[in-house]
Amino acid sequence: MPPNPGTVAPPKTRPRVKTERPKLHKVILVNDDFTPREFVVMVLKAEFRMSEDEAHRVMITAHQKGVCVVAVFTKDVAETKATRATDAGKAAGYPLLFTTEPEE
Repeated sequence: MPPNPGTVAPPKTRPRVKTERPKLHKVILVNDDFTPREFVVMVLKAEFRMSEDEAHRVMITAHQKGVCVVAVFTKDVAETKATRATDAGKAAGYPLLFTTEPEE
């Protein structure tokens, strides 16, 4: 039987696929008593594109509290930046350490 010409077929809908945002990770500067403050500021400026004032504030916060969150990125970017910043310290002979952890 042919469809009734007076009826309109409902539009076909596709279920929407919700894409989940990637989990973010914090890059954390861990204080040590050996890496010169000026070197830490230089690394923060170079790797994290911070201004002199921002880098100085992060360095002082880590110095006073033991650790400081530097920035938040997707996991891959956070791990890459933390590794590169830590490696810069190692290359200069300092125990500079940046770590990452998931943001809650």
